[in-house]
Amino acid sequence: MRQSAGRPLLGTRPGRRRLAWALLVACVLVVSGLGVAVAHQATADGFDRVLDDPVIGLLRGHGTLPAWMQYPGTQVPAVVLSIGMAIGCLWQRRLNGAVLALVADFIATRLDDWFLKDLFHRTYLGALSYPSGHTTSIVTLTAVYVVLFLLPPHEPPRRGLRLAGLVALLVLTVITVLGVMGLRWHYFTDTVGGAAVAVGTVCALCLLLDWLWQWPGKGWISWADRPRAEHPGSRGRSRSSR
Repeated sequence: MRQSAGRPLLGTRPGRRRLAWALLVACVLVVSGLGVAVAHQATADGFDRVLDDPVIGLLRGHGTLPAWMQYPGTQVPAVVLSIGMAIGCLWQRRLNGAVLALVADFIATRLDDWFLKDLFHRTYLGALSYPSGHTTSIVTLTAVYVVLFLLPPHEPPRRGLRLAGLVALLVLTVITVLGVMGLRWHYFTDTVGGAAVAVGTVCALCLLLDWLWQWPGKGWISWADRPRAEHPGSRGRSRSSR
């Protein structure tokens, strides 16, 4: 457990950092491109109507079902799941993972509410709708889960359980998206934009935290908790012990 305390969130392979940068750029392009396309709209365009109308029709007349469906994207589940993942990271002595778990959802959803919705000013029944904060929240939690508990190195005996957790989060994501569409809170493209905000935010935070992990001198996690090969003087001790 002590060996994993300072492990970078994206691992040590340069290919993962390149992938994170590529995903971040792609997400920025999706959010900005969709945002410009739907800016100041107050009604669904043709593409959204094709996807929204069947969902609205399917859930119409089902009472409070759509309201329950949107619940996984609300604040209470987000706080509970974030704290749970943070505790899991602290148990493994992964301080950087705990920080990611605690701040990612807050930053992503505040980016929606404090900046992007006002910037693009798309409305649905008079309320700002792009990007979908509900979708941003649940997708952020899913992305954080993938980074913390599915990116190797991991413990193979627990991989099945971890994959089951991912499947559960993906199911909750689909349910949340259908719920906000059925409630007529968001157009389908709002949910796409919300998902892009989520993935982009998690990628950006992983890159930032991994950079901080290395600077200055890999010092923000104590040397005592690092792998022995990285500890000052470890090379000399290793040679003398052979």
